[in-house]
Amino acid sequence: MKTSKKFAIAAATAAAALVFAQTPSFAAGSAAAAQLPASVKKAGVLTVGTDTTYAPNEYLDKNGKAIGWEIDLFNAIAADLGVKANFVSANFDTIIPAVKGGKYDVGLSSFTDTKVREANVDFANYYVAGIQWASAAGKKAVDPNNACGLTVSAQTGSTEVDDLTAKSAACVKAGKKPITTLSFDDQNQATNAVSLGRAQALSADSPITEDAVHRSAGKLQLDGAIYGSAPYGIATAKGSTLVKAISLALQDLAANGTYGKILAKWGVTPGAVKSFTVDGAIN
Repeated sequence: MKTSKKFAIAAATAAAALVFAQTPSFAAGSAAAAQLPASVKKAGVLTVGTDTTYAPNEYLDKNGKAIGWEIDLFNAIAADLGVKANFVSANFDTIIPAVKGGKYDVGLSSFTDTKVREANVDFANYYVAGIQWASAAGKKAVDPNNACGLTVSAQTGSTEVDDLTAKSAACVKAGKKPITTLSFDDQNQATNAVSLGRAQALSADSPITEDAVHRSAGKLQLDGAIYGSAPYGIATAKGSTLVKAISLALQDLAANGTYGKILAKWGVTPGAVKSFTVDGAIN
């Protein structure tokens, strides 16, 4: 998955686009804020790397401002912690290495929490999503479990690419043609590959695929059921107390109703969680 994590806004591909989110400081004395690293408390700002090509989770509006339900959620987290959020657009597969290297305090990009990723960063879990396929409308639906010989698009570095690699290996083992994976840095390009006939299907996180179909004006259709559901995680440096601060802030937002309201506003309530874990990878 995010591949994401997450639609046709050209400015979303600007890897260095910088957007400041103004968030009020009203909870600096909270239990969550007490877990903030001293450097963050001093700066009063969290620098957040995010791939803003992944609507409706995170993308850019016509003015180049980062928007989406994850952006709204992190603005609320920052407010609960008494700091501001500074969103920096970046290619998806560069974000975790940049968090690990200290360029960003946080990685917010619909990251599926996996054991492999947990070896490099910690995750504050906040949502659950699965994999959903789509194809060109008006054609025979593509079966994700019977896609040998097809070309499928996905975002570079995503769990969808890993899933397609595994499916392709199973095809070859069964004596069938492999799946050809077309990977793109930009989720918009992965989606457009189907519309342009370069790929017969796309694979992305369920909220992203559903949003793409909704925005396609009847050009795309959903294929098969959602599968491989797993937790999303907000990435922080390994061993930092920041992950606990974010997790506690999420608990605050759930308790005061803000978490539920944000998900409802964006129509992504089905993936809501009732408990907020740290490093909750399933595999």
